[in-house]
Amino acid sequence: MTPATDSSIAGIRSVPAQRKGQVPRFISPKLPSWNAVQKIYRGAYRAAQVTNGALVARFEAAAAERLRVRHCVAVSSCTSGLMLTMKALGLKGEVIMPSFTAFATGMAALWAGLKPVYADCNPDTWNIDPLDAAKRVNRKTCAIIGVHLYGNPCDVEGLTSIASMSRIKLIFDAAHAFGSSHLGRPIGSFGDAEVFSLSPTNLLTAGEGGLITTNDSSLAARLTAARNYGDLGAYDPILQGMNARMPEFNAAMGLAGLDAVDAKVQRHNRIASKYTRLLTATAGVSFQTVKRGDVSTYKDYSVVIDDERFGMPRNQLVESLMARGIETRKYFYPPLHMQRLLGSHHSDDQPGLPFTERISGGILSLPIYHKLPVSAVRTVSRAIKTQSRHPE
Repeated sequence: MTPATDSSIAGIRSVPAQRKGQVPRFISPKLPSWNAVQKIYRGAYRAAQVTNGALVARFEAAAAERLRVRHCVAVSSCTSGLMLTMKALGLKGEVIMPSFTAFATGMAALWAGLKPVYADCNPDTWNIDPLDAAKRVNRKTCAIIGVHLYGNPCDVEGLTSIASMSRIKLIFDAAHAFGSSHLGRPIGSFGDAEVFSLSPTNLLTAGEGGLITTNDSSLAARLTAARNYGDLGAYDPILQGMNARMPEFNAAMGLAGLDAVDAKVQRHNRIASKYTRLLTATAGVSFQTVKRGDVSTYKDYSVVIDDERFGMPRNQLVESLMARGIETRKYFYPPLHMQRLLGSHHSDDQPGLPFTERISGGILSLPIYHKLPVSAVRTVSRAIKTQSRHPE
């Protein structure tokens, strides 16, 4: 990784500098510079090759090389990528996934005709707990979906072992994880497939879009067909697909932003470390654990507020911070099993999800983005600490 600084990284569009003491906004996406995107895209536009062209193939090859994976298939979004992956794998029945995740994970399973079965999360990493997932495997189970929450790598070995022993598929929702690594190996080559998001809030953005990575050549071929209605060019679809192609312009944006990913990951990690140092001594505030040897993108930085120890309910703290002009989010509350649509698929006879409910019930996501100054991190941290009624 190249060193990151508080100033704008070369090739990344800068926004007006935040004045000292200014209240930070929640997110400020960094797009590749227009000149860089235009330079890459110009040839495709002049040739009127705005889709199904060379730029998508070039982006796929560059991403696959970076992630050390054999195949990369660009699609219209992470959600469509998850849907097509489940279809291309021929899944039928139940798919185990964390309840503590974005609703897009569950929605993709529903669109693929599968029943989501929710597993509890690990109380430290907040990712799906392999031991709890194993308890929910039955004869109807066809796959497990692990989510690298906020870019924090899952227990890859634990999930791989369960999937192997149960002879089911393993998919990773890597929406937040482009730039993350597990024991020195980039996230992207684990399981049967991993699916990334390239939406504006991720560290690598294409405006919109997604990437599916796999080492399975047969699966890659089916996915390439699936994103084009299931057709490989003979006007005779080989499987049920949809229009999930990535436009050439989005590929140009992705290509223009690739070189800045490492520095952005470093910057997010520095901001996360600063938040953690400033808030560690605050009663009732706990943090997500990233295992030794792993690197998280910290696409989001979240803490858990224990109402009793902190002395104030999480929702009241959110309102108090908003009154000071500090925007926060609750990523992800409510969890899937407590939502109106996705919760209707949750079976009451399944074991409970105590850690999911505790963590999501207190989750508080704080501002984090490349240009967030250290002074703003101090401002947010100070505002949280002064609200605690039980300082330590």
